Amino acid sequence: MTDTPISTPAGSDAGPEADAGARPGPDAARDALAALRAEVAKAVVGQDAVVSGLVIALLCRGHVLLEGVPGVAKTLLVRTLAAALSLDFKRVQFTPDLMPGDVTGSLVYDAKTAEFEFREGPVFTNLLLADEINRTPPKTQAALLEAMEERQVSVEGAARPLPDPFVVAATQNPIEYEGTYQLPEAQLDRFLLKLTVPLPPRDQEIAVLERHALGFDPRDLSHVKPVASAADLAAGREAAGRLHVAPEVLGYIVDVARATRQSPSLQLGVSPRGATALLAAARAWAWLSGREYVTPDDVKALARPALRHRIQLRPEAELEGATPDGVLDGILASVPVPR
Repeated sequence: MTDTPISTPAGSDAGPEADAGARPGPDAARDALAALRAEVAKAVVGQDAVVSGLVIALLCRGHVLLEGVPGVAKTLLVRTLAAALSLDFKRVQFTPDLMPGDVTGSLVYDAKTAEFEFREGPVFTNLLLADEINRTPPKTQAALLEAMEERQVSVEGAARPLPDPFVVAATQNPIEYEGTYQLPEAQLDRFLLKLTVPLPPRDQEIAVLERHALGFDPRDLSHVKPVASAADLAAGREAAGRLHVAPEVLGYIVDVARATRQSPSLQLGVSPRGATALLAAARAWAWLSGREYVTPDDVKALARPALRHRIQLRPEAELEGATPDGVLDGILASVPVPR
């Protein structure tokens, strides 16, 4: 996945549907989503693999955990993607004093009508950036994760559905843990993918500085144009769901998941939910790549982002320098690949 970003088709200038109610065809939807890479590049240098992962999550209606040190454009990346998809975007800075109602919304007394009315929180959006989710207490984390799972907010017994699509991109800092509340394994398992946002190589960092030297303002995204829409995502989701998955490929996914449960380096392996997440992500990637079927290579490409947050290293393995990605690489190398 890290080496296989979405490629933009030559000569493609696909844009959003003129009629928001019209469902584009699968090929038109694929071209529109492929054009996202070039549009996001107007504001963000590099990070093609992260853009690919976010598009896959949107196609699967899954949520994403973004991990990277401060200053690698995580917020800018999600904001730009929302602008290029013409999706509603909101950002919440998670802090230790953030309450569940600050995220989901709450009942507010209206003195004019002498009644309580529900005031929607920032969770009522298409793409929500939950910035530093591990800085807020478990009670607020749980409120957000419930909305992520149920796709609705319940207040005083009334269920209020969230918009469709609704995807949460949650960020966390991998090096600063003081004063944080780490997400437990059961909650991490609710994220479809965990994407690492790396520091840019030297040439890309020079390109970033060149843009800023020419007056680039990361708060101004007026130059980013919508090239795809929610209708393209819906068409792509439907088309990806029709892709053929051979029994041998299903068996391969199960074998990879079961191998994590038997690994001597892990104290927690991948659950069946993790296996279904890997299947959904591989299906979306196969469709984006223009295939009508899922291959073992599609499974391999998505294995690390789909599974790295669902496994837990043994303490002795950590002391020996093992990493989740390294263990997964070893498992992928050892599990027989169907032909």
